[in-house]
Amino acid sequence: MYNHLRTKNWFVDYSALQVKRKAIDNKPNLILPALYENQQLDLTKFRKWLAQKRLSLNTINTYVEVTTFFLRYANLKNILEYSVRLIESFNYDFIVSVGKSISYQNQCINGIKKYLHYKGVAIEKLELTRPRKDKKLPEVLSLEEVKDIFDVTENLKHIALLSLIYSAGLRIGEAINLKVKDIDSKRMLIHIKGAKGKKDRYTLLSASFLELLRLYYKTYKPKNYLFEGQNTEQYSATSAQKVLRNATKKIGIKKKVTLHTLRHSFATHLLENGTDIRYIQELLGHNSPKTTMIYTHVTETSIRNIKNPFDNL
Repeated sequence: MYNHLRTKNWFVDYSALQVKRKAIDNKPNLILPALYENQQLDLTKFRKWLAQKRLSLNTINTYVEVTTFFLRYANLKNILEYSVRLIESFNYDFIVSVGKSISYQNQCINGIKKYLHYKGVAIEKLELTRPRKDKKLPEVLSLEEVKDIFDVTENLKHIALLSLIYSAGLRIGEAINLKVKDIDSKRMLIHIKGAKGKKDRYTLLSASFLELLRLYYKTYKPKNYLFEGQNTEQYSATSAQKVLRNATKKIGIKKKVTLHTLRHSFATHLLENGTDIRYIQELLGHNSPKTTMIYTHVTETSIRNIKNPFDNL
């Protein structure tokens, strides 16, 4: 892969200036009243309560955010007692009617459940149920499409980050959380710390990627995080997604491609090359082999080896 990339005329951005895209507010157009002072204080305590349970910062932020809107919604309805009807009404107005995903709906329900538990409300009486997620197959890129993405990406930092995600099968959060010291070039491993489920693991360090990484390191000289933004801060996941989106647009890929698609593609290509699915499970950090088994449904090799009965007619 490095030999494939080394002929490129690299563009290095020395400005270190990032334009932070404003977060798009996807919340429904409900005019919600402000929180009461006691509610604000209660949410601060709720945040601390979640933190002492050692939940991830992203999970805490999500739960506090949805609880904030839930309390403001209750104020709008002038309802002080939490009930199934209030929560169902909030669920429809805030989530269903504006087309939020099932994953987001489940996060909201989890957040409300946590808050009610914190308040000592008998959760079993509320019978909050979470909808089942659609079992959709992941989008996967072909090897040619992955190469094309690298070909049209001109910035050295950008190509290094995208190459890392694909070559190691990382989640974007894992990639931007990496420190320089997490790269073990002697054992050709990458140490992923505190990943999903608060688990550590090792994954592959590609020999071809290591050459590219060394070139990147000599050029940018990151101090703390392996990939840094402005003022040595952690690189932005939003910026990384924008880089990938621009690349797929240039080469005309029509299917929906996210940074997680690179991880899906890594796993699928390993499986197509004959890698045991148990090893893939370890590399990806999946708790259950059932999660990894989904890639058996999208491998082109397996599908191509099936003889169509129509051809026997």
